[in-house]
Amino acid sequence: MLFSDRGLNDTIDEWKCVSAVTGKEIWSHSYPCKGNLDYGNSPRATPLIEGDHVYVFGAFGHLACLKLKSGESVWELNLRDEYEPIDDPKWGACSSPLMANAKLIVNPGAKSASLIALDPKTGKELWKTSGKAAGYGSLIVGTFGGIRQLVGHDAESLGGWDLSNGKRLWTVKPPIAHDFNVPTPIHFGGQLLVTTENNGTRLFQFQADGIIDPKPIAIDKKLTPDTHTPVIVGNRLFGVWRRLYCLDVSESLKRVWESDDPAFTKYTALVASDTRVLAVTLDAEFILFDATADEFKELGRLKALPGEKGLFSHPAFVGNRVYVRGSSTLSCFDFGG
Repeated sequence: MLFSDRGLNDTIDEWKCVSAVTGKEIWSHSYPCKGNLDYGNSPRATPLIEGDHVYVFGAFGHLACLKLKSGESVWELNLRDEYEPIDDPKWGACSSPLMANAKLIVNPGAKSASLIALDPKTGKELWKTSGKAAGYGSLIVGTFGGIRQLVGHDAESLGGWDLSNGKRLWTVKPPIAHDFNVPTPIHFGGQLLVTTENNGTRLFQFQADGIIDPKPIAIDKKLTPDTHTPVIVGNRLFGVWRRLYCLDVSESLKRVWESDDPAFTKYTALVASDTRVLAVTLDAEFILFDATADEFKELGRLKALPGEKGLFSHPAFVGNRVYVRGSSTLSCFDFGG
């Protein structure tokens, strides 16, 4: 189990690997990293495990490749120093590293290097592409209009990029500017679903050459999360913004049902299986519900971390166990049986 922390009076990043069975520390890796960000200074990006290595990305732009078994550094790169980002985002670097076509892709948000692709073995630059400052959401790879491409947000727009050389393929600027661009786009049967706090939830289709049709084919103006990424189960989209929404993606985002349970009035992380969705709320409450029902059907509820009031971290899973990072603890819950 891998997670991030801060140490030495909040001046260093710490990455720790612990046993998923016992919680005992296996290794740790740290480096000096001073700064001050809104919502604390800990890394935001989820570590990327690829084979025998793990790639970690700190909030202040420190990228490292570590050996998974020992935490030993293979290479390290400070994207701030190397590429000089256009601005200093108040929430820091948030996008998780992405592996595609044997390339490690990250977004420094520099004028000459909005996105870069690195050799995952050495950290050597393979390509870079000019553009805007970085968005806060993660990038995805998918086949759209028959073209496999990199898709995501910069600070101002939604875009697609050629994986082989970083060339920007298309750009969509939303009608209302200044979205935070935190929620990660979702691939749905060759279409693209995006959601932001100013412009709502939108479904896009693509032309045969892989270029997006800039006019959405469906819009829901009520589901407008600023930091939460919805999930899709079958044809249903589940998302939270002041309440829990269930929309039918195949029916132009038609509303199936809503829940005004008070637990969904704040930030909520959602994780889905083929038939169920687990919600983990800001108050560290687990809520399991039926993804196939025609109304909100709760299957179980558990207060995971009593007293916790600010749980923004996403849960992790190993088998039947769920791991939750609180303000000062890492906790394991067994959902087996």
